[in-house]
This record gives sequence, structure tokens and C-alpha cells, in this order.
Amino acid sequence: MHFIYNCSVYIVSFFLRILALFSPKLKLFVNGRKDVFTILEDKLSKEAPVIWIHTASLGEFEQGLPVIEALNKNYSKHQILVTFFSPSGFEVKKKSNSADVITYLPLDTRYNAKRFIAAVNPDLALFVKYEIWPNYLSELEKNKIPTLLISAIFNKRQIFFKIYGSFMRKSLSAFSYFFVQDKNSQELLKSIGFNNSTISGDTRFDRVLKILDQDNELDFMGNFKQDKSCFVAGSSWPEDEAIIVNYINSNNSSLKFVFAPHTIKKEAIQKLAHAIQKKTVLYSELSDKNPSDYEVLIVDTIGILTKIYSYADVAYVGGGFATGLHNTLEPAVFGIPVLIGPKYSGFKEAEDLVAEKGVISITNQEHFTLELNKLLTSQKHYQETGRINASYISKRKGATNLIMDYIDTIM
Repeated sequence: MHFIYNCSVYIVSFFLRILALFSPKLKLFVNGRKDVFTILEDKLSKEAPVIWIHTASLGEFEQGLPVIEALNKNYSKHQILVTFFSPSGFEVKKKSNSADVITYLPLDTRYNAKRFIAAVNPDLALFVKYEIWPNYLSELEKNKIPTLLISAIFNKRQIFFKIYGSFMRKSLSAFSYFFVQDKNSQELLKSIGFNNSTISGDTRFDRVLKILDQDNELDFMGNFKQDKSCFVAGSSWPEDEAIIVNYINSNNSSLKFVFAPHTIKKEAIQKLAHAIQKKTVLYSELSDKNPSDYEVLIVDTIGILTKIYSYADVAYVGGGFATGLHNTLEPAVFGIPVLIGPKYSGFKEAEDLVAEKGVISITNQEHFTLELNKLLTSQKHYQETGRINASYISKRKGATNLIMDYIDTIM
């Protein structure tokens, strides 16, 4: 199986180079890996030890960030190296000051793994959630480097728990310890002989709770909202926007609306703006306008959605009518009701909060109108829905401390 795996990696690598000629994203994926070893040579000091954190993409980076920040604080003499698998994570975070070096992880070949571990020689390696790369893990194990899987989540559909999954199960033996999100994950690990785990929960809850302590003030949002209630649609897709726009156009309420679309391409933004029949302004136009004069604001930039959520009385998180739900925890932490589309299976916090009735899954236009109006007209229902969300997140903090306590025993 190891031979087949290694052959498949080389075959995939070959075809990726061809496909990269036609895909900008794959071009980033391929070209970004060409300079990894030069970057490591130039930017990692030989004089200071290294802690390596590997994340798949942006979501896993945010998940691991509380631990990265704690490592920076507690192990200041170490260099922090963060690697990404996906361009969507690397391109957003490549200039982050959270790590000393941020780069791609070369594809998981024996040669790359051996060369990478030799170049980095980390004192500790952390993989976030479910990044399992057999050759890298094998090399870490050979070099007796402590290796942790944090915020891990397992399900019985994964290859580790199949009859034919012995090769991947063997890769798990490289991990010194597992910090898993839930009891089901721990029981699954035990079922294949791994008892070295703790149910720590998800570090994302520590990450999102820090949002409450940061400065979330945005002058333009204060001027836009004034003393009115505000509805914020974050990471919205056209399927989400169609429902919300129909509501805006058919209601005479004084509710203010903010769209922060998933895609901020000019054509998509203009199409959204033209569909709205109430006074609408783009964020990029605010410099010579008074925000309070408008009923709808479209945010055609990135990086400020979390702070915008702090002004919301009700939030909608997009993706549930499209390719996949976006982050529901960021608005929920502010203790407000959250609406989503019907496709949320596999997003644990959304599944939990829909069951607890803090997040409301809507199925169509009529359902959206019914649920939003109910929140706007029943103060008791509104407050209880928001309270459920705030309580759910608050009860799940502490994963970072558990992980750091363990690291302190092995470093």
C-alpha cells in the first residue's frame, strides 16, 4: 500500500503541473511549492529551535491560531513555522505576523518529507484537525519528534476505520497524542487501538471568544446603523441573496441591511446592488457619502466581517443554499440569533445549534420571512435564541489550555 500511495502522489503531481496551465488556483498550488526549501534555508535561523504547525487551509489556520499564539508567548525562543496545503489559506495568511515563517508544504513524497524534516528539524510538530500525510508522519516518527494532532475529529466513514485502512492506521501511530473534539472521535480511536487521546474540544471556540475582547468598533457601521436594528448577511452567495433581497423589496420595516458577500467581484456586487429597490450604498463609495442616508450597505471588501457582526441584531451566514456553510460561530459569539440555509450537515456546531434552536435553518423564501419576522416581533424569542448561541460557545472554551499543558510536559 505504501508503494501504491507513493506512486499515486507522483502521478497526481504530474497531472497537477499540466492542469496548472489552465487553472490560476492550481498554478498557485504548483508554483508556490517550488521555492519552499529556499525559503526555509533563507528564513529559518540555524541558531533557534523550531516548532512546526501544519494546516490544510484558512479554516484550519484559524482553528490552530489560539495554540500558535500561546506557543509564541510561552516559547518565545522558538521559531514558529506554519505550512499550508491549500492556496486559499496560504494566499490570505502568507504575510501574517503570527509565525516567523509561513510557506506551503511540499507534496507528501518520501524525498520531500525527508528533506523537509532535515531542513526544519522541529522540536515539536502539530497537525490541525485531520491532516494525515504518511511520509511526513513516518519521517517525524523516525526522528523521534513529538507530534500532536489537535482539534481532531474522526468519523467511521474515514479510511482508518475500514478493513482496508491498515496503511493509514499505521500512519496514526506517529502521533504522540491526539486532542479530539468529541467523545465519538475518542471512541473511534480506541476501537483501533489508540488510547493516547483527550477530549479537549475545538480550539475554534477559544479563537472566537477572543473576538469579544478585541476592538470591534467601525465608525462607518455606527453611522450606518444609528439607532435602528440591523440585519447582517455574511459570506452570502447569490442563492442566499435572492431570498434576502426579496424580503427587503417587499417589506417596509426600518430594519437596516448589510451584505458582506462571499464573492466581491465587481460584476457580482453590481448585480446585487441593482436587484435591491431600497437606497443602497457600497462600502467603497462611503468616503463622500453619509452612511445614515442608506437602508442597505454592501461591503465590497474583505477582512472586516467579524467586526461588522458586532453591530448585527440578527445575522445570516451564507453557503447553506450553495456549496457549503460558512462560519456560524463568529456571529453567534455576540449572542444574537443566526439564520442559515438548509445545507449544514457535517458542520458540527451548526448541527448542534440548530438542534438547540439558537441557529435557525430556513428552507425557502416563505420560511425566511416567517422566522425573521418572528425574531423581530417577539422579544422573548429573540433573546432566548441569542442566549443559546452565546452559552453554547462559552461552555466550550479551554481546548488551548489543555493542549498547552500537555506541551509543557514534553518540551
